[in-house]
Amino acid sequence: MFVAWKQKTQLTFIIFKFTLFAGLMTFDVTFIFFSNRWRMNNGDVDLTSDRYSMVGGNLVINNPDKQKDAGIYYCLASNNYGMVRSTEATLSFGYLDPFPPEERPEVRVKEGKGMVLLCDPPYHFPDDLSYRWLLNEFPVFITMDKRRFVSQTNGNLYRARLCRHTFLCFVSSLFTKSVFSKFIPLIPLPERTTKPYPADIVVQFKDVYALMGQNVTLECFALGNPVPDIRWRKVLEPMPSTAEISTSGAVLKIFNIQLEDEGTYECEAENIRGKDKHHGRIYVQAFPEWVEHINDTEVDIGSDLYWPCVATGKPIPTIRWLKNGYSVLKVLPLALGTRSSSGCIAENTHGVIYANAELKILALAPTFEMNPMKKKILAAKGGRVIIECKPKAAPKPKFSWSKGTDTHCFFHFHRILIWEDGSLEINNITRNDGGIYTCFAENNRGKANSTGTLVITDPTRIILAPINADITVGENATMQCAASFDPALDLTFIWSFNGYVIDFNKENIHYQRNFMVRLDSNGELLIRNAQLKHAGRYTCTAQTIVDNSSASADLVVRGPPGPPGGLRIEDIRATSVALTWSRGSDNHSPISKYNIQTKTILSDDWKDAKTDPPIIEGNMEAARAVDLIPWMEYEFRVVATNTLGIGEPSIPSNKIKTDGAAPNVAPSDVGGGGGSNRELTITWAPLSREYHYGNNFGYIVAFKPFDGEEWKKVTVTNPDTGRYVHKDETMRPSTAFQVKVKAFNNKGDGPYSLTAVINSAQDAPSEAPAEVGVKVLSSSEISVHWEHVVEKIVESYQIRYWSAHDKEAAAHRVQVTSQEYSARLENLLPDTQYFVEVRACNSAGCGPPSDMIETFTKKAPPSQPPRIISSIRSGSRYIITWDHVVALSNESTVTGYKVLYRPDGQHDGKLYSTHKHSIEVPIPRDGEYVVEVRAHSDGGDGVVSQVKISGKPVIEDTFQLSQLKYHNALKWYIFWTIR
Repeated sequence: MFVAWKQKTQLTFIIFKFTLFAGLMTFDVTFIFFSNRWRMNNGDVDLTSDRYSMVGGNLVINNPDKQKDAGIYYCLASNNYGMVRSTEATLSFGYLDPFPPEERPEVRVKEGKGMVLLCDPPYHFPDDLSYRWLLNEFPVFITMDKRRFVSQTNGNLYRARLCRHTFLCFVSSLFTKSVFSKFIPLIPLPERTTKPYPADIVVQFKDVYALMGQNVTLECFALGNPVPDIRWRKVLEPMPSTAEISTSGAVLKIFNIQLEDEGTYECEAENIRGKDKHHGRIYVQAFPEWVEHINDTEVDIGSDLYWPCVATGKPIPTIRWLKNGYSVLKVLPLALGTRSSSGCIAENTHGVIYANAELKILALAPTFEMNPMKKKILAAKGGRVIIECKPKAAPKPKFSWSKGTDTHCFFHFHRILIWEDGSLEINNITRNDGGIYTCFAENNRGKANSTGTLVITDPTRIILAPINADITVGENATMQCAASFDPALDLTFIWSFNGYVIDFNKENIHYQRNFMVRLDSNGELLIRNAQLKHAGRYTCTAQTIVDNSSASADLVVRGPPGPPGGLRIEDIRATSVALTWSRGSDNHSPISKYNIQTKTILSDDWKDAKTDPPIIEGNMEAARAVDLIPWMEYEFRVVATNTLGIGEPSIPSNKIKTDGAAPNVAPSDVGGGGGSNRELTITWAPLSREYHYGNNFGYIVAFKPFDGEEWKKVTVTNPDTGRYVHKDETMRPSTAFQVKVKAFNNKGDGPYSLTAVINSAQDAPSEAPAEVGVKVLSSSEISVHWEHVVEKIVESYQIRYWSAHDKEAAAHRVQVTSQEYSARLENLLPDTQYFVEVRACNSAGCGPPSDMIETFTKKAPPSQPPRIISSIRSGSRYIITWDHVVALSNESTVTGYKVLYRPDGQHDGKLYSTHKHSIEVPIPRDGEYVVEVRAHSDGGDGVVSQVKISGKPVIEDTFQLSQLKYHNALKWYIFWTIR
């Protein structure tokens, strides 16, 4: 089916492509003219209209219109020999209307209850829409989990828990734009207590009819408190191998559904208050498919014709025939040379399939031009030979044979037969059967003959046959084989294993020919490092182009046992299950014992399970696995052992989950304390998954004042948390409490932990730090110092600072320990006013701030790097000279220069300070050194310049010395001129 969409601002054209089954048609002439025409709803398409055009046989519809163009289309192609018809295609027009403009009414639901919001999609076609819901604003889409579900059947939103939000339904289609509903306000109505209630399935799937190969989706969602778990199963049968269940459990998808997947499916929702079930049936049907269909056929005039047309499908298809594209009810006699195109149609409620073929009637005299007899036919003495005689003729000719000049007598022997197709069969061949044979063929159109020579050879015989062998895994075996044969022929040995020919190129690791024996008549087989899979029957075949001879022997390979079969898990309890299995192959060595192995989500490794009885004897086929973890998914397998080793494990069982049980392990590391003011923080180490033992796992936290009598208990439902904070405005700071924690699940409560003593949160400090001072270090750093407060509850100090350009709310914070008296603030802006304050802090918060200090950072350091004028080697030293750096108006004045002398590739070296514009450094002893020069100011160090110097000996450059003297003289001249 084709779906076209037409929008107000866009026109769409559709091209239909059809295959004309040209691959099934036969033409004998060179020039064939095709004529194509299109039909819609059994009427011809007017191709002269401007709305239609043909492109290579394809139909193009310009500006398609629903009223004019919707319908069923097919194409007819014809030539001088007949007509064929294409498959049909349906053109439909799709649409998706907008949502109504009216506002959606608000929805009020009691807290603790589930609810459903109706999408109510607008009118549309086709039905394959996609639904999503937005939360409050675009593009915040709701994600589906155990608490929230969006049905792709009707678009409704189901929520197991409520919150105050607004929602809108978002509907989209593959063929057009998406549309939005108006927002729906959801208002929870508060309840004094939230009561649990049992699972209630509110999204129920209906019976489904699906075509084989399609993907099927079933939806099942339940409301309840606590949120229910959803499980799926196929009633009385295993689930399809292609079935997938969504993470939330609400959606079952079966991909590429098959006929055997038909059946009843059930979803079950359960929480601690109860369970609910729903079931529906999937009916799987099938599109028509050919079992046998017509093909291009040539038949002799006057002969019988069987032209099959058999199809399968569900429901069973009906068959009808077409001739030259039109329905036929009877077959007329066909004249000589007649050609016609016929079609076979199989259809059921799901579709139609076509098969086209050409029927040709022939009549001609016998001729051997295309298929003469073989000139030389070889046959072995004592064997059997068939001499073929297959002329082309219509009607079928009569056949006769002659040997030499004898045309009658030798055919009277019972060992010589003439087949219906004219071939000559000779059995129990003797030397006297050799000679010249002629086949004669004759019909009412004429006659012809063809001749060939039969040559008799010596027979091939096995003279040294393979013998049975018995070995152990890993050993080598030899299979002997020798044969006699006609010396004029070539002999080949072919080995097969259990009926399959051995490929020595692919299987050369274990199978080799014995090339140590160099006789052409010997084909000995070597089997190296034999494994259990190599046990079986080996057949040696000595073969020439004329005949062959075979002999067989059996190889027994003894080894560890094969895998047990038929593993079943029964009588599932909380800590044990019963296993039964069937005995596997002992591989010719009795089984001494079995081991049961298990695997869980806790580990990818298989581990030996404890069993009852502890030792499973080799003659047993049942045992019990014990000391299992309750409410844990397990896989099981069984391994057999004999004196030759441990065998292969059985196929793992399906995953099963042991029954639940109340926890028997208490949480550890119970403690806590600290936190914010008026809080009691209780912590513990959460129990790992293997100790949950059941569904709806959580913790019960009990606490009381140290001298109190009544325990207060709270429930923590998150199984992964290890922390609970109790808030009470009447709680006094640093009050001692006794606390204990236990686990619970849907089967009951576990034991309490040991009781721990902790303190409630202390008060925040009430005193502000005094004597706060600031020292400006550079353009980007300042140092802040203060005196400690006398309170003992201080754990740290917090320094807050912000620039005059920023708001106090955007202040930066630096935290230091209570032992510190100062802190350095870095990455500040140069030449900027900053405000600083200090607070004393602990786990309950920070105390009042100190007096606010105002300060200014220094101007930025010079941005211009020193320009190195020269680097002159003089004796054992280098003289480095640079220009003076002049600071800009917004930069700090240069007070000197810093020079770093370091090996090339390293960061550390010797640092010099100078007020001059030159410096002398020693010549490096080896390698290269880097001399870095930067200006220094109150605002910090400026940009660096550098030069590399080498310790290699050089001839003193008089030109460089003269340059140095010139620069020094020039500087003195300028100095005295200025003065």
